[in-house]
Amino acid sequence: MMIRMDDLQGDEIRHLLQEHLDDMYATSPAESVHALDLDALRHPDITFWTMWDDGALVGCIALKRIDKHHGEIKSMRTPRQLRRRGAAKALLHHLIEQARLQHYSRLSLETGSMRFFEPARQLYASFGFELCSPFGDYAEDPNSVFMTMSIY
Repeated sequence: MMIRMDDLQGDEIRHLLQEHLDDMYATSPAESVHALDLDALRHPDITFWTMWDDGALVGCIALKRIDKHHGEIKSMRTPRQLRRRGAAKALLHHLIEQARLQHYSRLSLETGSMRFFEPARQLYASFGFELCSPFGDYAEDPNSVFMTMSIY
């Protein structure tokens, strides 16, 4: 498997991100969906990676700069048919290493509070993420769970 920075131009990533947005709007009230579309992911404060296996897109993840020491995980996704094969773990490990290289001391994320998001919350917890208060521009929301971890 190969992880690379992505320019968000390919059809494969466009389809995967649309699947992501479709699931977010199907499981969360619209006002609680914080997933970013293609244009928002092209912001200069966001670095976006995709993971490929033998020419097939198996996942994506993004790192958004909150400030010079704090980053946020965005758009972590594996295609429905390719889940539970280790791509999400590999992507998360890669993002944490990249955040360390960029001298971040904290990573945070927002995910849903619904049962649909339980596997994601368990994955994040297995990496050492802990529940926290809203960060950045987020506000308290019963449909959101906020998690953070210190990195060195």
